[in-house]
Amino acid sequence: MPEAKKSTSFHELYKELLQKQMKNEDISEADYDPHQLDCLLNPDQYAPVIHTESCESCAYDRACKNSCIFDAIEEVDGKLSIDPDKCSGCGVCIESCRLDKLAESKDIFPVLKEVRSEEKDVYALIAPAFVGQYENASPGQLRSALKAAGFKGMVEVAVFADILTLKEALEFDEHINSNDDFQLTSCCCPVWIAMIRKIYHELIPHVPGAVSPMIAAGRAVKQIHPDAVTVFIGPCIAKKKEAREPDIADAVDYVLTFQEVQDIFDAAGIQPEELADNDREHSSRAGRIYAHTGGVSEAVRSTVEKLSPGRDVPVRAQQADGVPACKAMIEQIQKGETDANFFEGMACRGGCVGGPKIIIDKDKGKRNVETYGEEAPYKTPLDNPYVMELLHRLGFKNMEEFVEKSDMFTREFANS
Repeated sequence: MPEAKKSTSFHELYKELLQKQMKNEDISEADYDPHQLDCLLNPDQYAPVIHTESCESCAYDRACKNSCIFDAIEEVDGKLSIDPDKCSGCGVCIESCRLDKLAESKDIFPVLKEVRSEEKDVYALIAPAFVGQYENASPGQLRSALKAAGFKGMVEVAVFADILTLKEALEFDEHINSNDDFQLTSCCCPVWIAMIRKIYHELIPHVPGAVSPMIAAGRAVKQIHPDAVTVFIGPCIAKKKEAREPDIADAVDYVLTFQEVQDIFDAAGIQPEELADNDREHSSRAGRIYAHTGGVSEAVRSTVEKLSPGRDVPVRAQQADGVPACKAMIEQIQKGETDANFFEGMACRGGCVGGPKIIIDKDKGKRNVETYGEEAPYKTPLDNPYVMELLHRLGFKNMEEFVEKSDMFTREFANS
């Protein structure tokens, strides 16, 4: 049997397959490296980071393995492999590999198959960091672009960041009543949560049992549209892992990065900035600023102040971005060397606007997010009428029910 033709690189194979997909051309498995092809067509079978080539020798002393704080890269019989259960998708190993043998998993081909099917409606759930990523297209123009690509609609995850802000603020207001108490945010970053669960498990009692805005958005869309396919779009590789975690795998079917979506636009000839502005914004400033470091802290602080003006123990926040800084902050907590009572960790420098799959510079991304936040007609989720309207649609009659029966937005980290 003849040996399969080897593609010169995983990235070139990816681009070639994308062009074939757009032209509805058949893909002959015999023409490609079987491992690389399987990684692209069946991403759910792999970790969020994949080896694109066999790794048997390394001139850089296994830099990828040494960089992984989760010990997800293993060496067996001289070959490296990635344990899907341990890999969080932080992407540090990709940056560390100078031989370009690691890449992020890609959900693009299963997603394209779904959007071309007429059997289901596919909804795009767009992360708050999206502002300005696509040639300065407005949110409404991006919605039009995604519809042109085959999506039924676009949902801004920022409105679910509003809901999770409200949940964390209520948790803080109820439980943090002395200077000895503290709370660690559970909202945004899956790598931050993975660090706490896998490395600093003793801190779990200080993490409120809340899902991320991504999971909340996916569950809400599926409750309102039971047959929907949900696709989260953001700058993060780790969200691919989060979406598959067993206790929350009901929410999001696929995760695309901003760059994967840009690849779809390029291949389809879609230019978002030239399309009609289909504007439907429902989020407050609090939800919109989640995308940069300090955004969650500010959102929770302002909401707590609105809930309980002048409370004896105000929110005193401390943030860290980047894995080393997050570890250092946790060590401060453990040693009692901080006076803060609300801790926000982000694995990427700058927060989500500095994620591994951003399209624009993180500083520009932060400015865009801040501007978009200031343009919001509401400052906190308590001011935002769409939050209560959405909660009503999801079956909550009032705020008391949201507090007492919010299983949709709750997660037990100790058991997950």
